[in-house]
This record gives sequence, structure tokens and C-alpha cells, in this order.
Amino acid sequence: MEFPDYATLACAMARPHVLQATLNRPEVMNALNTQMGHDLLDLWTRLTEDPGDVRCVVLTGAGERAFCAGGDLKERNGMSDDQWRRQHELFERAYARLIDLPVPVIAAVNGAAYAGGFELALACDFIHAAETARFALTEATLGIMPGCGGTQNLPRAIGERRAREMIMTGRPCTARQAYEWGAVNCLVEPGRLLEEALDTAATIAGNAPLSVRQVKKSIRYGMQMELQTALRFEVEAYNHLIHTADRAEGVLAFNEKRKPRFQGH
Repeated sequence: MEFPDYATLACAMARPHVLQATLNRPEVMNALNTQMGHDLLDLWTRLTEDPGDVRCVVLTGAGERAFCAGGDLKERNGMSDDQWRRQHELFERAYARLIDLPVPVIAAVNGAAYAGGFELALACDFIHAAETARFALTEATLGIMPGCGGTQNLPRAIGERRAREMIMTGRPCTARQAYEWGAVNCLVEPGRLLEEALDTAATIAGNAPLSVRQVKKSIRYGMQMELQTALRFEVEAYNHLIHTADRAEGVLAFNEKRKPRFQGH
């Protein structure tokens, strides 16, 4: 699958069926500007409409200093209220499209993930982090507040009371703390982070893609429902897989003692 030559993103197929998308503004710690908002929205929209060969995405940041330092405050300096609001609406669309993306996305956080950068990582399915990474939602120190899911996704990850403290103080936490609190799935030596995340993505991409998408959908929407409704939603998602060729292939491969060859239909 081919992607545009984005101004702020580098996209490449790093493994079979695995796309590596890199936030590519290392000179400003991959800060999120208007162009990056357009680029992210375009990428997630393309993958929603037609993922092609992509079965999993690893999202990371260029350089060693940062995953994403949040909104580009130099660009924002001097913006009118209307300009600020329009830019934020662009960011909202990009983050919402990421959260609803059928294809799973792993955030490989290689450095600082602050403000909108942390929100971007939280919008992914899960986070792998370098041991040197740091996380913060710093918006309250700037006279604003998280507006791309931070007040919702962080409490769901680490609990309401810890999230309140992080957001209200703006203080950062270490990667170790984020891991112990449940925001991060695993910690990795900085030099091994990307390979480890790509290995995990390759494992996911090796499973039946329709199954993975239904799992993502069931968890995403089921977690917003009361239990009995969520269980029915899960069964409906399950039933969509019974008639698929991949279901037949998976059972056949098991009985023939070979690796299944999933085609996504």
C-alpha cells in the first residue's frame, strides 16, 4: 500500500502487513502543528476506508528525545480565538478517527509524551514505552485543559484518582510509574523499543485480521455498555466471523498442524 509523501509523517511497511508511522518533526520534539493534524487525519481516514495490506500500525516519534511534545506552541502563539478553535477541531477529528480505526495501533513511545502527545498515545490500542520515556498532561499549566480525550482515556487507563492528580498538577510521571499504573503495557530498553513493538505488531498481523478487528470493536464499544448488553454485543461480533473463510482456514490449519494462511475474508 502506498501513502502520500506527508510533510510531517514518515510511513513505511516495516514488516509484512505492519505499517510504521513516524511523527517526523524531531527538531521540535515532534510537536503537533496544523500540518501534522491534516496528515494524521488523512492517514487514519485512508486506513479506515481501505487498509489494503495493513493489519497493524506502530506509531512512534522521530529522534530520541520525544514521541510528541504536544501542540506546537510557537505556531499557536498569536492565534486568534477562531484560529485556535478551528485548529483544535482538526485535531479532534484526527484523534477521533484514530480511536475508531478498525486496524489496531501500537504506540511506541520513545521519549517525552506530553499534553497532546500523551493523548495521542492514549488514543492508540496500547503503549510500549522506552524506560526513559516520560508522560504528562500539562494543559492546565498553560490555561487550557486536555481536549483530545485526555480526561477520558487517562482515567480509564490508570484510575480516576491518579488521573485527577496528573491532570490537575500537570506533573510528569516516569515510564516505570506509567507501567505500574496500567497506562503502559511494557517497558523496553530504548534501543530495543521499535523492534519490540514491531515484533508485537507482526504477531497481531499474523492472526486473522477480521478477528482482530472484531475484538477491537467489541472491547471499544462493549466497555461503554452495561455487562449484559456488552455480552450480547460480543456474541454479535463473534457471529460475524462464523461464515468467514479465515475461520475455516484457522480450524483446518490447526488440524493439519500447520500455520494458517489468513486472507482477511
